[in-house]
Amino acid sequence: MLKDKTIVLGVTGGIAAYKALDLTSRLKKAGANVKIIMTRAAVEFVSPLSFRSLSQNPVASDMFEEPKAWEIQHISLAKAADVFAVVPATANFIAKAACGIADDMLTTTALATKAPLLIAPAMNTAMFENPATQDNIEKLRSRGAEFVMPSEGRLACGDTGKGKLADIDLIFWEIARLALCPQADLTGKKVLVTAGATQEALDPVRFLTNHSSGKMGFETARAAILRGAEVTLIAGAHTCPEVPGANTINVSSALDMREAVISAADSADIIIMAAAVSDYRPAKVSESKIKKGSGGMNLELVRNPDILKELGEKYSGSKTIIGFAMETDDLIENASKKCAEKHLDFIVANSLTTEGAGFGGDTNVISIVRSGGTARDYPMMSKFEAANIILTEAAKI
Repeated sequence: MLKDKTIVLGVTGGIAAYKALDLTSRLKKAGANVKIIMTRAAVEFVSPLSFRSLSQNPVASDMFEEPKAWEIQHISLAKAADVFAVVPATANFIAKAACGIADDMLTTTALATKAPLLIAPAMNTAMFENPATQDNIEKLRSRGAEFVMPSEGRLACGDTGKGKLADIDLIFWEIARLALCPQADLTGKKVLVTAGATQEALDPVRFLTNHSSGKMGFETARAAILRGAEVTLIAGAHTCPEVPGANTINVSSALDMREAVISAADSADIIIMAAAVSDYRPAKVSESKIKKGSGGMNLELVRNPDILKELGEKYSGSKTIIGFAMETDDLIENASKKCAEKHLDFIVANSLTTEGAGFGGDTNVISIVRSGGTARDYPMMSKFEAANIILTEAAKI
């Protein structure tokens, strides 16, 4: 995801410094080139060796250390950064940055960089709420710095209050947003995404469903948020971590999903229906568990409403509407027919028989199909990359 992106990560002297190790690992696994700057106080909490091992890069901390290359280190780091993040950021660093003080490697590099600056404060509640700290935060915000504000919880000093470093997952995705979408091309757009599988109850114990994991829809929602959109995510059964920043509505059955989608659709600019909605549901739902008999079971099914077709008929021409089609035969022909019948802008089609395109995986092999049979095929890629292709095509419309 972050391939070819350089993240300069500043670590200051707070007890939360150890959590920056996890962040470094996350960034590295996402493909980023991570360069670490530690203050002298940070070195007292966590060994530079740990950061060097995880980042696979030298760690900068001493302004006057013998250079490892013929370059001014703080300037080269400042120029290399796609995002400059300080995690955790102490009140001391925030105060220095607000006043333009440059008296160590971290503050000097922060002053020299033109990259987006992301600051994640962590400190005692009284220090965080002190008017001086709040004024300094507002100063930095007025100059374009972004903050991932601390959460409430038990602090290292034993107090309970606001000052605990924000969740590393949230910080990671804020860094990814700044690295991937500095101009946020979907800012001002409202995107509705459905994801996951619906479950159609047979009795209080059993239900009918499918193999959808929800990953494609969740990655689409995540990508839309990174590109600046306001996202509503309507999720059936899934195996995915939450998407920070999304308004997530959890549903169970196809009827539940229809109700949620119809309620949210009117305000959406782009509707992406990635959920695997059951075509049928049991005609009757038993109030008690159906006991196993000696023979087979006859199960009467009735059709569920076609949510996608209903949206296409109502909003065709006024909203961008995108469907998904998974097929085992005649992929393009069936997807094109579905696109025309449901009045969609395009369909994202894939074949269950294609390696890398099945349920539950982290990759997909998609074709973007329009009515009339025109199609563009894409090679196997991550579902996040596929989501960005879908959103780029949607933005063109």
